[in-house]
Amino acid sequence: MEPTDKTMITVRTTINAPADLVWKCWTSPEDILCWNTASADWHTTKAENKLEAGAQFNYRMEAKDGSFGFDFWGIYDQVIAQQVLEITLGDERKMKVIFKSGNGMTEVVETFEAESENSVELQQGGWQAILDNFKKYVETIN
Repeated sequence: MEPTDKTMITVRTTINAPADLVWKCWTSPEDILCWNTASADWHTTKAENKLEAGAQFNYRMEAKDGSFGFDFWGIYDQVIAQQVLEITLGDERKMKVIFKSGNGMTEVVETFEAESENSVELQQGGWQAILDNFKKYVETIN
């Protein structure tokens, strides 16, 4: 990601699982449906992912009570298996996900441009909650 004057947010976690499993769970639509939520009252109802530069992913996220939903999507700018994903989100914000592995552990670091509708704290909390849910999911199936 190139330097920017936009507000950048970083969330991270370390998962007790090897990089190949973490990568599979991060990129497989079947797995994404299981972990991609910030709270118990939301879920991902559809996940599509074509994992290559220039291709798109799209996750349909909805409130379980049906009151609201949205498509979270983007285009991959760079894909290096089990190492890095660089993405341009549907609203043109940039995002980078780094996977660092060693000793059977994998650190996942997400950095993304903040959007202007919600506070930085709310965005960081929501994205961290999703990442924490991802960690829990991977460690449960590991």
